[in-house]
Amino acid sequence: MALRRYFGFSEGELMRSDCKPCSRLMRHTAGIFSVGGAFGFWILCRLHYGPRVTTPRALRWAACGAFTVSSSTAMLVRLFSPECEPQNIAAFDKPA
Repeated sequence: MALRRYFGFSEGELMRSDCKPCSRLMRHTAGIFSVGGAFGFWILCRLHYGPRVTTPRALRWAACGAFTVSSSTAMLVRLFSPECEPQNIAAFDKPA
């Protein structure tokens, strides 16, 4: 699924064995960016509604931000990271 070979960024080489596997890299990236997405969308909610903001509304925006940003960054990592090329997944990722 990685697009690196399609765009010519990859020659199909294997990564070093001490690198993070793709699944762990995606999980860590999604976890970090979910916090940033929640905080960013909470700020956008405050800017959009001003004094009319309520706690359930702000939490809804934060949850949507966390989900959207974490899933989109995990997808970008999956598509463009050298660890997520098919030969590296086959060699280093443990089956779930």
